[in-house]
Formats: sequence, structure tokens, C-alpha cells
Amino acid sequence: MKKRDIFDNISPIDYRYWDKDVAYYLSENGFTRYKLKVEIALAKILHKRRMCDATAVQEIKLACKKVTTKDVYNEEGRIKHDIRALVNCIRNKVSKAVKRIVHMIATSFDISDTANAARYKDVTKKILLPELIKLEKVLIELTKNEAETKQIGRTHGQHAIPITFGFAMAEYVSRLGGCILSIDKQTSNLVGKFSGAVGGYNASSLFFDDPEVFEQEVLAELGLKPADHSTQIVQPEPLTRLLCEVVITSSVLANLSDDMRNLQRTEIGEVGEAFEEGQVGSSTMPQKRNPINFENAKGFWKIVMPRLTTVFMDQISEHQRDLTGSGSARTYGEIFAYVVSKTKRLTRTMKKLQVDKNNLQRNLALQQDLIIAEPLYIILAAMGHPNAHEKVRLLTLEAQQKHKPLEEIAMADKEIAPYFEKMTHRQREIISNPSSYTGISAEKAKKIAAEWTEKLKQFEYT
Repeated sequence: MKKRDIFDNISPIDYRYWDKDVAYYLSENGFTRYKLKVEIALAKILHKRRMCDATAVQEIKLACKKVTTKDVYNEEGRIKHDIRALVNCIRNKVSKAVKRIVHMIATSFDISDTANAARYKDVTKKILLPELIKLEKVLIELTKNEAETKQIGRTHGQHAIPITFGFAMAEYVSRLGGCILSIDKQTSNLVGKFSGAVGGYNASSLFFDDPEVFEQEVLAELGLKPADHSTQIVQPEPLTRLLCEVVITSSVLANLSDDMRNLQRTEIGEVGEAFEEGQVGSSTMPQKRNPINFENAKGFWKIVMPRLTTVFMDQISEHQRDLTGSGSARTYGEIFAYVVSKTKRLTRTMKKLQVDKNNLQRNLALQQDLIIAEPLYIILAAMGHPNAHEKVRLLTLEAQQKHKPLEEIAMADKEIAPYFEKMTHRQREIISNPSSYTGISAEKAKKIAAEWTEKLKQFEYT
């Protein structure tokens, strides 16, 4: 049979955004691998419980190494049941005496739900979190390097008051850092099950007086704990909570991407994606340098965010189990895959981010004569002016109409002039040099960078 061309695939995650690290866990081959791990874990504990000898475990291990996803699918095509197909493929590769041990006591979702918990835990701990931490470190360095770089703050797309670019980046250090900690916590809460067909330990209680301990022993082989209660399926909430945190993280990265994309606009030009030597921005406009990576990251968020609707709908299963979530749950891995892909992309992009300090200064100066409005109003109010906000508002209108600096208009105002004489040296300096009105932006940026550098030390792969 002719091998299928990769470009015949339907999902772009399989022909454009495929990642071998993620595929190891989340592909169908990865799923088969983890289901086989569960079957091996079961055999080990059956041996521990004297249900079989060590040679049976070894036979099952060797058989599992030979089972392929293709074998399983071929068998499923014959019998129309995926887990029993897996079991038959193992049984076909062991001796007659060992066949009885394969899958003994287990039901289908003891295998598949436990395999999913194990592989989602591993892909998060071994791939997603390390990649998020790499990006966090890049943002920390950017925050430190640009802690003193002055920038105009913006609200509603309008110039507000000065901050520093490092302070703007510190926001994302803090938000992404919080996401990393939350994902790590929810990953540790993933659970498996080995409680049988309806969750009542019916099968295992035929042989063991302590079926819950038996369940714990099987799951411990896979680094998991059992759910407090399960039916034929494991409780959906732990995985739902993890997926929520992953999508929340995707939202933070989309927000970062939007900010960087907007700052790269031609008329703003404060940052820019680094372009490779032969890179093309447009098929018809050779001068274009588009923020393609930031736009791509935003686009991935639009894919994964609505997927949570499906995840929430899959929380509902009638009685001890129905099949309405079977097909839809198979798509959950794509959420992880897209978020890993966008994280890697943003790490590369932010690491080479070009910060244009000339344009930062130019934009800060655009309304420099007006951004003293806030400190002026606050100082006047503190000195006892009865209607400082309205007074300064009117002065700003006059300054705009006359195209003169607000400081000049204010000092010429007979009502306001006396207040200038009472101002401290620091207050006068801010009014005369509004770019110095950055509060503790620089100090805050450095503090956030230092705090999250310390917090990341708890992760062994840092």
C-alpha cells in the first residue's frame, strides 16, 4: 500500500505545526504506547499479588514491545472495539498459559483513562512546562534589560502616562509565571482509575480483600493516584481544570502577542520581529515586515479557546458512563500541541525582539506637554485647590487649542500660578520634565524579574 503523503492530511497540526516532542505523547502511536504501559503495570501487580509468575510479566512486556498501532487498528476493524483489539494483539504474542493474565480484572476505561492521565501528565511536565519556562526566562531577561527604558503607557489605545518598557514586560513575567505554577499544580492532580466496569471494584473484589489498595498499586507504577471515586470512567474535573489552565495560559500569550503586534505598527514602531536575510513579508509589497509570529500565536489562541466548550460538555456522562464524549475527547491533545507550538514560536521571537529606543522616545515626546496633567491635578488637589481635576482639564483644552505646553499655560494662569511657588523641587521637576514621571516602574520591573527568577528554581529542569 502506498504511504500516505503528509500533505494529504486534513489537520494543519499534522502537516504544518507537527512537533516530534509532542507527538511522542499525543499521537495515536503515543496513546497506544501508554495503554500498553498500563497493561504492563497491571501484569506487574498481578504478579505481586501472586496471580501469575514473573515469566508471565516478562512475556507480556516483550509482547507489548511488538504491538503496533497498525496492528491494533487492523484488529479493531475486525472486532469493532479498540481496547479489546489492543488486548487481542498482546494475547496473540504470548503463550497460551499467559493469555489469561492479559487485561485480567480490567475494563476498557481502566486502561484508556489511566493512559490519558499518564500521557497528559508527562507531556505537560516534560514538554509544555519546560517550554513555558524557557519563554518566561526570555521575558525576565527582557524585563531586566529594559527596566529603565522609558515608554509611554497606553490605555484605550491612547497615550496615558510614562512607564518603562521593562515594566510593560514585567506584566507578562508575572502573568505567565502564575500560569506556570497553576499548570504544575493541576498536572499533579491528574488521576487514573482501576475500579472496573462501573467503578465499584466488582471484578477486583473477586480476588482481593483490598481492591482499593490494588488500584493504588497499579496506578503507582505509572506515577498516578486514583480518583476518590470513579464510575466506568475517571472523574473529568482534574483534566478539565488542567485544560482550563492551559487555555488561560494561551490567552496570556495571545495578549502578549497582541501588544507586541500593535507596538510593531508602522506609525508606532517601538518593537519589531527580527527578519531573516531571505524572509519575505508580502507577495507583492517587498518592503513589508509583518509581525507574522505574533499573529500566528494569536491565531492559535482562537483555535484552542473555543475547544474548552467541548471539554466542559464532556463533563456530563449519563449514569456510570455513556459514549458521547469518546470521539470528542480524542481531540484534547491538540490543545496541548497548539500551545506548545505557540510557546516555542514566541520564545524564538521574543529572544530576538528588536526594541527601537529612538521610536520609544519619539512617541513619549508626542504628548509630553500634556502628560503632566495627572501629576499637576494631584499636586493641586493636595495643596487644597477645590476643583483641581476640572481646572486642569480646562487648561489642557486651552493648551491644545493654542498649541502651547500645558506647563506654560498653567504657569500663566493667575489662579494656578501661586501653587507653583509652593511646589517641592521634586514636584516642579516632574512638571517640567514629564518623562521622569514613571513612578516606580523601573524598580517594579526589576523586582518582578528577581522574584520570578527565584520562583522558577523549584523546577528541576530550569
